[in-house]
Amino acid sequence: MSKNRRQRLGQHFLKSQNIAQKIVDSAQITPQDTVFEIGTGPGILTPLLCENAKSVITIEADESLYSDAILKFSKIPKLEIMYGDGFGIDVDFTIFVSNLPYSESKRAIEWLGQKKFKCAIVMVQKEFAEKLAAKGRNIHAISVIADYCFDIKKIVKVGKSNFSPPPKVDSVVLRLTPKKQIGQELIDSVEKLFSQRRKTISNIAKSFGKSIQSDKRLEELSTDEIIKIAKQL
Repeated sequence: MSKNRRQRLGQHFLKSQNIAQKIVDSAQITPQDTVFEIGTGPGILTPLLCENAKSVITIEADESLYSDAILKFSKIPKLEIMYGDGFGIDVDFTIFVSNLPYSESKRAIEWLGQKKFKCAIVMVQKEFAEKLAAKGRNIHAISVIADYCFDIKKIVKVGKSNFSPPPKVDSVVLRLTPKKQIGQELIDSVEKLFSQRRKTISNIAKSFGKSIQSDKRLEELSTDEIIKIAKQL
């Protein structure tokens, strides 16, 4: 994958050892934990994750970065290095840690919402973190999914100068603690609701061939109320 393609995909590599250590510390890894890292990148997090974990699985979709990781880290006994799309494989883990490309943030939240684990530490674009926490008129489908599935805590703000190449925006490290799991069918249903977000609940339901008497709009409802409607549809 070329440098220009990485930039188009929002791939900016963390270069701050201080921030990397904060990410790993916030995961609170124990000798009983299996850690899954999607996006090995240059490997700034990988050896730190291995210090306290029972085992670490790291996967990289860029062939050249994967090859570099094999050369650098293959002698770490508790580490398994994989090549491919991390969201497309079935791995059991207790802790998820990742500095994902910005383009993969939404996919990561929806994927994590369907998994069973102890905690996840993810770095996302600051604006995306704000979208996850949005309420009222600013609410999105991903806001509802995130609120339904996780307790979300902001760990640290990461300025653009901590990356190579530097992105145009700042980032935020988030800690996600699971509350409830969600299925892909329910995720799809929530997203279909929000494709008609300007309509009243009654009119949205009517478009699905259902009858729900409500003049409210999605922005006026709680997360649980939206999920309840999505399940009905």
